[in-house]
Amino acid sequence: MAQVILLSGLLKLELPGQDPILLCDGGFVKWNGETYLSDHPVFGTVAGFAALTEGVGDELPAGSIAFLPPKIAAAVELSRPGYQGARLRMWVAEIDKATGVPIGEPELAADWLTDKTVLKRGANARALEIICVTHSQRLLARNEGNSLSTAAHQRIFPGEAGQDNAVGMDVTVAWGVAAPARGIVQTTGGGSGANRGAQLQ
Repeated sequence: MAQVILLSGLLKLELPGQDPILLCDGGFVKWNGETYLSDHPVFGTVAGFAALTEGVGDELPAGSIAFLPPKIAAAVELSRPGYQGARLRMWVAEIDKATGVPIGEPELAADWLTDKTVLKRGANARALEIICVTHSQRLLARNEGNSLSTAAHQRIFPGEAGQDNAVGMDVTVAWGVAAPARGIVQTTGGGSGANRGAQLQ
């Protein structure tokens, strides 16, 4: 009988202080002493992922993966500040249908670090998108703490929890970066200098 080969995606998310989240796209797969399931009892399933895109200019390469948590508490848990920078890996495995065992070594498709989460809600659905970056982020950052996250904020201002509930907000401007002027700048041709350069929003 000819060997029937199936393809399966494997995901491993290593959260600090927690057992790794091991997911696959259907059934279960045992590999490397671990069991990958299609559904996690707390964090649900994976809806899909966006492939890594190359950075342009001063942007870093980034990708994303969407979880379907069964409860809002799971989405909040995955968005904990201490989980920023957790390692997330994905493999593509060839599975022998007769044995359910991977053939050879699965191919590593992504080795990312989690960066931020965005909670998306629809009429009958809830998805938590996790934005990820590559390990090269550590090489490009002279000060890794200079990021717009509650973990970084509390490293500088211990106990200041003003950003703890800022979950699902799409903010990409780093602290201290000068932005171009917004609106129209009005200058006067005469009178006192106090009115010159007043910015209209």
